[in-house]
This record gives sequence, C-alpha cells and structure tokens, in this order.
Amino acid sequence: MSSVSNLQENQGRSWPAKFSKRVLSELKTQQGMAVPLVAMNLTWFIKITITTAFLGRLGELQLAGGALGFTFANVTGFSVLTGLSGAMEPICGQAYGAKNSKLLHKTLLMTMFLLLLVTVPISFLWLHVDKLLIHFGQQEDLSIVARNYLFYLLPDLVITAIICPLKAYLSSQGITVPIMFSYGLALAFHVPINIFLAKAKGLEGVAMAVWISDLIVLTLLAIYVIVVENTKEGKWKEGGWLDQSYEDWIRLLKLSGPCCLTTCLEWWCYEILVLMTGHLNNAKETVGILTIVLNFDYLLFSVMLSLATCASIRASNELGANRPGAACYSAYVSLTVSVITGCICSLVMVAARGSWGALFSHNKRIVKGVKKMLLLMALLEIVNFPLAVCGGIVRGTARPWLAMYANLGGFYLIALPLAAALAFKVGLGLGGMLMGFLVGIIACLILLLVFIFRINWDEEARKAQILADISEDENKKTAETVNNGQV
Repeated sequence: MSSVSNLQENQGRSWPAKFSKRVLSELKTQQGMAVPLVAMNLTWFIKITITTAFLGRLGELQLAGGALGFTFANVTGFSVLTGLSGAMEPICGQAYGAKNSKLLHKTLLMTMFLLLLVTVPISFLWLHVDKLLIHFGQQEDLSIVARNYLFYLLPDLVITAIICPLKAYLSSQGITVPIMFSYGLALAFHVPINIFLAKAKGLEGVAMAVWISDLIVLTLLAIYVIVVENTKEGKWKEGGWLDQSYEDWIRLLKLSGPCCLTTCLEWWCYEILVLMTGHLNNAKETVGILTIVLNFDYLLFSVMLSLATCASIRASNELGANRPGAACYSAYVSLTVSVITGCICSLVMVAARGSWGALFSHNKRIVKGVKKMLLLMALLEIVNFPLAVCGGIVRGTARPWLAMYANLGGFYLIALPLAAALAFKVGLGLGGMLMGFLVGIIACLILLLVFIFRINWDEEARKAQILADISEDENKKTAETVNNGQV
C-alpha cells in the first residue's frame, strides 16, 4: 500500500517538473529564433533613422520630400512585398516540419517570381508619383523631390523582392543567425556609403545608399543559401526547384493574398491615422507629436514582429511534423511570452516618456504632448504584442485570412471611425484618436483569440500533412481537394 502511495506521490511531483522542463525547452527554442530576428529588425529601424538624418542634413525640402517618398514607398511597395512573402511561412514551415525539401525549394522560386512580377506595376506607380501627389493636393516642389527619391530607390524593389523570400526560406527552418549577421554587416556599411553618396549626389545618393545596403544583405544571404545549404545533408540536391504545378501556384496565391492584405491593412491604417491628424487644430504640432510617438512604436515593432514570426514558424513546424499537441503548446507559450513582453515594453515606454520627446524636438509643447501621448500608446502596446503574435499563429496554421478579417473589422470598422468621432466630434484631439485605436485593437485581439481557442489542432495537423507532404508520385486529386477547401 505504501509503495502505491509513493508511486502516486512521485507521479504528482513529476508532472510539474515535466511541465517546467517543457516550458523551458520551448522558451529556449523560441529564444534562439527570436533574438536574432529582433536584432535584424532593429537594424531596419536604425537604417531608417540614419537615412532620415542624412536627408535632414541636405535641407528642409529634401527632408520633407524624401520622407514623403519613403512613406509612399512603404505604403505601396515594401508593405505589399513583405505581405506577399508571408505566405512562405506556413508553406515552408510545414514543409520543413514534414521534411519535404522539394516543396521548400519550389516555394522559394515561385515566391521570388511572384514578387518580381508585382514590382512591375509598383515601379510604374513610383515613376508617376508626382502626378498622383499633386492631384491629391500636395505641393509641387515636394512631389518632384519625392519622385526623384523614388526613381533612385527603384532598384530596392527588385532587391527586396528577392530578400523577402530568402529570409522566409531560412527563418522557416529556424535559421535566423545568418540573417542577423547579414543585416548587421550591411548596417555597418550604411553610414560610410551615405557619407560618400550624399556628398557626391545629394538626395539621389541617399536613396542609392538604401538599396546598396540591401544589396549587401542580398549578396550575403544568397551566398549562405547556395554554399552552406548545398552541403547540408544533401537537401539542396533533392530537387523540386522547377517542378511547379498549377496546384502549387493556386495554393501559394490563396495564401499570399490574405497575408498581403493583413500586412497592408495594418500599415495603411497607421498612415491614415497620420493623415487624419493633419486635419486637427494646430496640425503641424500635432503631427510632430504623433510622429515622435510612432517612432517609439516602430522601435518596439521590431520586437513585436520577431515574436510573431517566431510563433508562426514554431506552429507551422510542429504541424508539418504531425505533432498537434506540440503546435498547440508552442502557440500558447508564444501568447504568454507576448503578453509579458508587451507589459515590459509598455513600462519601458512609460519610463522613457519624459526624455523621448526631447530627443526629437526642443519645442516645449511638443515635448509635453509626447509625454502625455506616450501614456496612451503604452496601453496600446500591451494589446499590440499579443495581437501580433495571434496573427503569427493563425498564419502558421495556413489560415491567414482569419487575421485579415480581424484587422478589417478591428481597424477599419471600429478603430478608424471611432478615432475620427472622438477626435473631431467629441473634440478630444489626438488623445481621442489613440483611444479609438485602443478600442479597435482590443476588438481585433478578442476576435483572433476566439479563432485561436477554437482551433482543432489535430485537424490542422492533418491538413498540414496534405499541404506539406505532397510528393511527386501522389495523385494530384489530393492537392485539388485541399485547394477547393474540402479538407
């Protein structure tokens, strides 16, 4: 009798130990992926800051026109390319988990081709940006400067169309350290390149420095993929590179569309917020306050985006490996980490609110406004972090349209209308706009949490086996079944 009770007691003690061990193991895995991604995304923020600083040294017109051009580039170009490449995360992540190298290879090439094709209409739009801006009431001199900046930035579209798939290809396999080193080395060269080109060619040189830095990243990543992956377990030689079928393209397009819309809906919403701020009383001061506040948000966004990517990769890898329990577990660990990280970053924002505004402006009213608005923004960050990770989880399950629906409802049906009403009708100004955004983001998070809590992980794992484990010899009816939504 005593031996039975001892056995039960040992089992009771072993469960917490196993749980703790499992938590630590998952945290270690996610840390190894997320930390290099955070460092990589931080270099993106620093590069933008450096570029803005060099534009500012050229004069007010070059700063305003260059910033306008770069904003237009983000909204119409880089957000689209980044969003489209998001479809690689579920496909390549699940393919890696299922050990299907052929699907990894073909998806890489297909996404590159798709993104390069998309750069054609985007390039045409950039070349005529001055006419578009003038049509919507922008000053002619600023519009011409923006067009010149974008003209010399055009090569970055092609470079980004190749970098994004390469990053997704590597990160979906948990390979993130080479990405971090590539971006870090490119950043080290970004300042001297800017010094030389800004002196030699002015505004055009600053634009050229952006794509030259990205070209360094592309070269390093391409060398890594070609040389290192070629010797890694012979997987590079398994083929699949040019073996694309109609079903493969349908699967990619069905995922890339919602991924692109999800990214663009979020990016565009913040740009609309800035445009709305321009219609408030004392618009120049208010826009300045919001711009400084959003700069802090962009800094934290590098952490947020990394956690979301990590959550997507972990969920897709485990589903592809047919481990639904592990996929569910990793998703909830990711959510917990996002809540804790969001609270920490929110506290950092509150602690820095007294000094952050002074880094950008000597205007006392702007500094005071930044100090006040950062309190509201800190509340948004507590919600933003788990929201981003929820988007990563549903993307990892190859259902990115769930995040698209949530963003559409939360941002455009609630956040923007409520922000406009509180700011203009009630008269709360910028604070009312941020409060409206907070309500919309909370609604968006609730929708995604409902979607995630209702996920049948066993069913998702079964779908992942069909999505990621299609072989050359299988009947194509299986793929058609998936594409028609019958599974």
